[in-house]
Amino acid sequence: MEDNLIIKTEKLTKRFPMGKSEFTALKGIDLSLGTGEFAGLIGPSGSGKTTLLNIVGSLDTPSEGKVIVLDRSIGNLTAKEAARLRKEKLGFIFQNYNLLAVHTVYENVEFPLLLLHIAGTERKRMVLDALEWVGLTDKIKQKPPQLSGGECQRVAIARAMVKKPSIVLADEPTANLDAANSHNILQTMVKLNKELKTTFLFATHDEKVISYLKRKIYLLDGKLDKDETVSN
Repeated sequence: MEDNLIIKTEKLTKRFPMGKSEFTALKGIDLSLGTGEFAGLIGPSGSGKTTLLNIVGSLDTPSEGKVIVLDRSIGNLTAKEAARLRKEKLGFIFQNYNLLAVHTVYENVEFPLLLLHIAGTERKRMVLDALEWVGLTDKIKQKPPQLSGGECQRVAIARAMVKKPSIVLADEPTANLDAANSHNILQTMVKLNKELKTTFLFATHDEKVISYLKRKIYLLDGKLDKDETVSN
């Protein structure tokens, strides 16, 4: 892969069976993203943005075309290799948080590090750093049901960022938040993008998210409609 390029798709097509026919969700997408980008896939429901995000995240595979993520061809990975890529290099932020309700904030953020078999002392330092990034060091012992929606999403960001992934994929991360919480969350992600050089790729149609993006990639009916870089 070219220097600085960490995501590349070539003629990416994705089809899903629908009864006796099939639905083409992505139609020949050509896209490249470099290290440290803060970009979003923008479009209405059904435009293909979540499908594209899932394929980049190795949660799905292309029907046709190539998808290269961190020098790995997504379509050629075994299930075990795809799981390893996600575990080691990717962070995910979902609109519904996907936190473990019976575990504390600390334990939720620690979970990705347990999968990586990181030693206890180093693990503790990394968890505390991540919680400091999102301003939740005072909530360590609380559990998700005791937190607000904004706090839950900040825990989800800390969990995604704790291992300092190369890429963070965020699917409608502000969908369940009010305006004030949305802006706080987005400002946190902008800060982490700048400080850690992590590439962020969103799937969204939320104007609040769109206003923070440095690159806007518009999808319409499964095709790349427009690709805009925002000047500082």
